[in-house]
Amino acid sequence: MANVYTWTVTAMNCYPQKDDNTNVVFTVHWTCAGTDGTYSNSVYNTCNIPLAQGTFTPYADLTQEQVLGWCWANDVNKDATEEAVGTQLANLANPPVVTQSLPWTV
Repeated sequence: MANVYTWTVTAMNCYPQKDDNTNVVFTVHWTCAGTDGTYSNSVYNTCNIPLAQGTFTPYADLTQEQVLGWCWANDVNKDATEEAVGTQLANLANPPVVTQSLPWTV
């Protein structure tokens, strides 16, 4: 099975009032979770969002897709993040390092 990745916005920090707008998002908390069907792992991080230039979307009208798009446009490398989660999954399936029992304690 190919790895499946799910991106989720888990929280957003907002200025209650900024210029003429309310609930202006400035930080997005996100998670990229992956599974290979057997193992699961995830990465959590935050992304600072510059203040809107031009059209402002009211908080109630934001979609997760739009907010994730902001993250990917502001230094969150989607492909590199998914690759990192994929590496974690591969390492769970085939650990690159193992700790064996001491031979004299067996």
